[in-house]
Amino acid sequence: MRRLIRVLPDAAALAAAGAEEFARAASASTGAFRAALSGGSTPKALYALLAQDPLRTRVPWSRVEIFFGDERCVPPDHPDSNFRMVDEVLLRHVPLEPSRVHRVRTELPPDEAARRYADELNGPRFDWIFLGLGTDGHTASLFPGTSAVGESTKRVVAVWIEAKRSHRVTITLPVIDAAEKVVFVVSGEDKAEMVRLILETAADESRPASLVRANEGETLWLLDRAAASRLSSGGLPTDGAIR
Repeated sequence: MRRLIRVLPDAAALAAAGAEEFARAASASTGAFRAALSGGSTPKALYALLAQDPLRTRVPWSRVEIFFGDERCVPPDHPDSNFRMVDEVLLRHVPLEPSRVHRVRTELPPDEAARRYADELNGPRFDWIFLGLGTDGHTASLFPGTSAVGESTKRVVAVWIEAKRSHRVTITLPVIDAAEKVVFVVSGEDKAEMVRLILETAADESRPASLVRANEGETLWLLDRAAASRLSSGGLPTDGAIR
């Protein structure tokens, strides 16, 4: 596993860096570019940049396939739906064939939605996975204390999140760890202590994001200065990178 850390000056620069990384990787690909997207406010700003020129025209959308790292069990037009957010901000603004967008069928019961989505994932490993980070250390919908964290065989599972009082469908660590590139995009001082724990202490199931290994690829942490503020290497130069 190769791990890189980049620190950007603010949330706007963070979104721009993430969008540029995605566009560069997609344009350099020679075959289908399979990408799993995440929800959240920081990725939303990133997706908005991909939907606009000049990045919009740099991405070979005819070769891109879009998946989702996790989804709330709500209808696809619900305000909490990751698919709805990505569709409104990105998908409907780029020349991407609908057949190349693989959403979780959350209008179905959670277990059935997970089974159907596992079938959608059959094929090569992901070229790219965007992940966020919760203040509790969760990523995708791998929340502390849930069975999804320890899942080692299923590619997709349905999980009840007690803290959220809701069902989610999520890809699992084996899928994440097989990816060519995993990119965490993290913004805000409220994430700073969890960032420090994950990057500077031993992996622990109480912090599921710390278990991500990207065994055959690379993990890139994109952080704004607020999120990186408690790292012992807090003196990192702006837009600097360390391994």
